[in-house]
Parts: sequence; C-alpha cells; structure tokens
Amino acid sequence: MVEQGSFLAAADTLAVSRTTLRRRVGALEARVGVQLLKSTQAGVVLTEAGRVLARRGRTLAEETSALLASVREVGQEPAGVMKLSMPVGLPPHLLTPLFAALRATYPRLCIENRCSNDPLAESLVDVDIAVHFTAPPSDGKWLSYEIMQIHERLVASPEYLGRKGTPGSLDELAQHELLAWQAPDTDPRAWPLRKGGTFPVEPTLVSPDIHFVRHCCIAGLGIGFVLDAMLPDPGLPEDALVPVLPELIGRERAVRVTVPEALADTPKLKRVLDRIREFLGET
Repeated sequence: MVEQGSFLAAADTLAVSRTTLRRRVGALEARVGVQLLKSTQAGVVLTEAGRVLARRGRTLAEETSALLASVREVGQEPAGVMKLSMPVGLPPHLLTPLFAALRATYPRLCIENRCSNDPLAESLVDVDIAVHFTAPPSDGKWLSYEIMQIHERLVASPEYLGRKGTPGSLDELAQHELLAWQAPDTDPRAWPLRKGGTFPVEPTLVSPDIHFVRHCCIAGLGIGFVLDAMLPDPGLPEDALVPVLPELIGRERAVRVTVPEALADTPKLKRVLDRIREFLGET
C-alpha cells in the first residue's frame, strides 16, 4: 500500500478492487484498535502504529517463508542460499578452509557472506547466521550459541622488540608504538588487566579490522592488542608474533553465533552449525 502510494495502485498490484482493499484495511484497523494508514497530499502513508506493524509483518513473512523452505528440506542435505554476517577482520586463512569444508560437505549449499564492524548492530532480518564477539541480543527472536573462546592479548614481532626493547611493566608500554583492535563493545584506549580493571593507553592506530592490526604488528610497526586465535599465518614462521606482558594484559572473549529463533531447529541450519563447530574443533 504505502510502497504504491495509493489504494488504487496497491489494488491493481494485488489484483483486487479498491473497495475490497479498503475493506480489508478497515477490518485490520478495527481488529488492532488503532489507525494504520492516513491520507496526505503526497498519498497514503503509515501512522506510527502502521510502521511498527509493517516492519514486524515483513519480518514475520520472511521468517515464515524461510521456515517453510527449511521444512521442505527435511531429510535432504542443506541446499540453496545460506546468508552469513561476520565481523570485519577474521583471518582469511581461517575463513577460506571453512568455506571449503562447507562446500565439500554440502555441495548444493551456496554462501552469501557480508562483513560488518558489529553484525548485531545491523538488521538481521535477512541473515541466517550472524557471527559476533559481543553479548547475545536481548531480543527473544534470536538464539545465540558460544562456539569458542579466543584470547585477547598483546603481540609484537621479534624484530620490533629487538629494535625497541621488550616492555617489562605497564609503565614501559608508554615508550612504544601501540596499536589497538576496536571491539564493538569496549574502549580501545582501555586495555583489560588480567587481575581485573583496565589500563589507559594512547594507541597510534585503532581499527575494527583485527587482521589489519595484526599485520601491522607483523610488519614491525608496534605492539598490538588483538583478538588472537593463535593460528600461524601462511608463509610466516610460527614466531612471527610473540606475546607481550601476557601475565598483565589480556582476557578471554567468546565467539558466538546468533540465529533466528524461528529457524534454530530447522535441519538446514542445525547441520551447517554442526559442521562449523566440527571444523573449529579440528582447527
């Protein structure tokens, strides 16, 4: 209705008469007890209540469509499109074999992946699986699962430490080039202490891209606070990065996946999640 701008245009699109469409809208307004549409010089527009109903209605329609499609796939291997939202900066040398593992297990499955600084801060209406580092959403429409724990810690290249010296205390960090990962829910200028609390710093680089910060450290540009899965970088020695002050600075952070509650028990989603967990366990 609102997309068409008038009852007549909407009725033509839906292949019903304008009278029938007005009657249906009137019946819906009577049922909910509030006005949903109003006429203006620019055409028919939604009231505030109408906007809420339209937004939630689109979500329900999309969830229902996805649920019915998944139910039809019971007993079959996952197929079709799986839409993922992932945080910026996950290492390609982890994502590439994960994609290969999913394709090898489910060759009829296609992946649509998008990256975001904070996947949960964006609309999840059109997402099957969101991978994130933050707390699970409070909205009951979503279910979250912790799939692994990763270290947040300071790292630097041996070359940088050989050139600038290895800090032996928190105070000595101020003498170094500091690089910081910008997590969605924390201050990159307050690094966590192992014993609790934080330590204030003034980084010369702040970025939500973990991989960028990590490679700046590998290039000898400074000491970086990053989320570190401790996987060796392809083509580099295992000691390309070494920990700095591990007994003083760092913490564990959960990696979670969030899925629509309406789809959580569907075979397609459960099998893909199981394969992801299996892959991470192998890795």
